[in-house]
Amino acid sequence: MRKWLACIALLVAQCAAAQTPRPNILLLMAEDMSARVGAFGDTVAATPNLDGLAAEGVRYTNTFTSAGVCAPSRAAHILGMHQISTGTQHMRSSTRPEGGYYSVPPAEAKAYPELLRAAGYYTYTDNKLDYQFSDVFAHSGPTTIWDTEGAAATDWDGRAQGQPFFGFTSFMVTHESGVFPGLGEMPNSAVNLVMQLMRWYLRDGPLPDVVTPQDIVLPPYYPDTGTVRADMARHYNNIAYMDAEVGAILRQLDAAGLADSTIVIWTTDHGDGLPRAKRELFDSGIRVPMIIRWPPAFRPDGVEPGTVDERLISFVDLGPTILSLAGVPVPATMQGRDFAGSDAVPNEYIYASRDRIDEQIDRQRAVRDTRYKYIRSWYPDLPGGSDLAFRNNSNMVREMRAMYDAGRLNAVQQQWYQPPGGERLFDLARDPFEIRDVSDDPHYRDVLQRMRGEMTDWLARVGDWSEEAESAMVARFAPDGQRQVTPAPTVVLASGRLVLTPVAAGSSLEYRIDGGDWQLYTAPVSVDRGSEIEARAVRYGWEESEIVSGT
Repeated sequence: MRKWLACIALLVAQCAAAQTPRPNILLLMAEDMSARVGAFGDTVAATPNLDGLAAEGVRYTNTFTSAGVCAPSRAAHILGMHQISTGTQHMRSSTRPEGGYYSVPPAEAKAYPELLRAAGYYTYTDNKLDYQFSDVFAHSGPTTIWDTEGAAATDWDGRAQGQPFFGFTSFMVTHESGVFPGLGEMPNSAVNLVMQLMRWYLRDGPLPDVVTPQDIVLPPYYPDTGTVRADMARHYNNIAYMDAEVGAILRQLDAAGLADSTIVIWTTDHGDGLPRAKRELFDSGIRVPMIIRWPPAFRPDGVEPGTVDERLISFVDLGPTILSLAGVPVPATMQGRDFAGSDAVPNEYIYASRDRIDEQIDRQRAVRDTRYKYIRSWYPDLPGGSDLAFRNNSNMVREMRAMYDAGRLNAVQQQWYQPPGGERLFDLARDPFEIRDVSDDPHYRDVLQRMRGEMTDWLARVGDWSEEAESAMVARFAPDGQRQVTPAPTVVLASGRLVLTPVAAGSSLEYRIDGGDWQLYTAPVSVDRGSEIEARAVRYGWEESEIVSGT
């Protein structure tokens, strides 16, 4: 009798869950931007739309990406796993100087939008993928993650009636390339010219001119020059343009009658696209702003509009949190944790890593708590400010390098061009700009030992593909130098039921009926007699299989 009662209770709970409305979720992600938002205390920023969003939501002021550069950060975000544990840690796999490749995450790894899709969500994204097991742009990666790629931020109408949606949109206007000389100015390279044309094509209207060079407040590691101020003002004006784009999306959401059923998340993929920020493990490179606006119906207990949450949050926590908000179980393989639930356990530490950056081999790891940051470097003689061809398109970067070579930078400004040493420790309460390394200070000996130990434990816990050379890792991903092809699934069609079975572990499966849209396969499907069935499989990082068919 007790077993029967338990079964009945479980059935009732499942039926209730099925009838409970699920939120739509809209993720808006600016590129290359630290907390240059009025609501986060920046008095220079012109961000009225984000400020309004923050007034209606929660500001998360201690959010950190797992890398200071886009592709590794985006790979960690989409999988909920640190990039060093999935072979997605280098910047970037597809543009490796010795030859591009696709990373191959562990077979059990799944992108959280695919899990949402499997749970009945309509998922769509824009033209930016950049997961390392995809290429940079849409239609280059696993076909099973999204219902629609190359979509506008407001393409929620692609869903079926009553179907919840998850949309993910990036804002290119704030990208580092937006600080390079713009169209009409002399480009610093052919790449700069291409970026000028691309940005002109993508932008709808002129950039605002609301922040002037005279408005800029400089950190101590930048020299006070006209070039530095002009580039930073350009960055702020790009941010103002992005803010207007966010405002337009929010107005369309409201006009569609979806504001009360949609959780809106706004954040950035890493810190500022400026020297000593992007690519670095300083807070200027990995600390990002985040705002979440919760409709009343989906607001967690204890959460109030216009408040600040100071907990440590990692980008690997975003996927588990979004899954939890949608009522989807979080896989045990994900290394992040849900920070929004009533039983959320705060992070004591966050972790970040830096590996090859474009043509520059490197390996650094960082661990941070609420007060201290510890960075370990396997290339102690390699300065952060070393030459990188893409970064050198920035006038600010070029001028700062020339000033360093001429001995015109002060001691703090010179640090970025000097060897960092094997390890660094910063007391962020006393040194928020991370310009005073205290790893040799005896007063911090206990802190240093604790942070060293935490890094050792973290690396042992998640693993680190950079224990071996990138070339060896690539050889594992692509034996004989060839990208592997996913075997086609087995197809059984009998008694009006379609059953697909993967041949390769970790493969995701898709099918379509009579030439319709591809659907993610999660369970046997009822099929009308005479229908034409097509199916395919893809394992992340491998080429998709051939299409197999049947009737």
